[in-house]
Amino acid sequence: MTDDPIMAEVRATRDRLAARFDYDLEAIFRHIQEQEARSGLTYVPCPPRPTAPAVGTRKSGPRSQSASRSSTTSTPKPTP
Repeated sequence: MTDDPIMAEVRATRDRLAARFDYDLEAIFRHIQEQEARSGLTYVPCPPRPTAPAVGTRKSGPRSQSASRSSTTSTPKPTP
C-alpha cells in the first residue's frame, strides 16, 4: 500500500474523533448533527437512494420482460 500523507492524516483524524466518542457511531452522528444545527447554515438533504428489489420480485411490463429474455440468451445468434 502506498504511504499517502493526506490519507494518513484523514485516518488519524477519523481515529481521534472515533476515540473521543468511544467508537460509538450513534454518538458521532449526534455530534455531527449538533454541529450542523449550531452552524446556522442550511443543509440540503440528499434524496434517498433507490433500494434493490427483494429477491424473487419482478416488475411487470415490457421492460422487465425484455430484460429477462436477454439475460437468458447466452450466445449471440448468427446472422443469415
